[in-house]
Amino acid sequence: QVQLVESGGGLVQAGGSLRLSCAASGRTFTDLTMGWFRQAPGKERDFVAAFSRSGDNTYYADSVKGRFTISRDNARNTMYLQMNSLKPEDTAVYYCAARVRRASVWSRTSYDYWGQGTQVTVSS
Repeated sequence: QVQLVESGGGLVQAGGSLRLSCAASGRTFTDLTMGWFRQAPGKERDFVAAFSRSGDNTYYADSVKGRFTISRDNARNTMYLQMNSLKPEDTAVYYCAARVRRASVWSRTSYDYWGQGTQVTVSS
């Protein structure tokens, strides 16, 4: 069973930066297609960023493009989300997600495994 554990959330002022981490276990890391989603209070869980199945390509929501960077360290079985120029509207619980099957990068229903989430709060 795949387990995902996020860390790195917190409170930051607008314009600041945070780096989220997602440690994976239970399956060969390179077999996993991984991504990040977020959920603000009262809203649906939305796509933020993800890797392609091969891991060679990355995809970003328009709202974070140019500010967020997704990366992974296969030797450490860990994925990261570097978040710069944070805005109050980035406030949400951020979730790490993973899948092994072929499916849409963008849809939360494509992902079979989820972390517990980490809170990111951006103050104005």
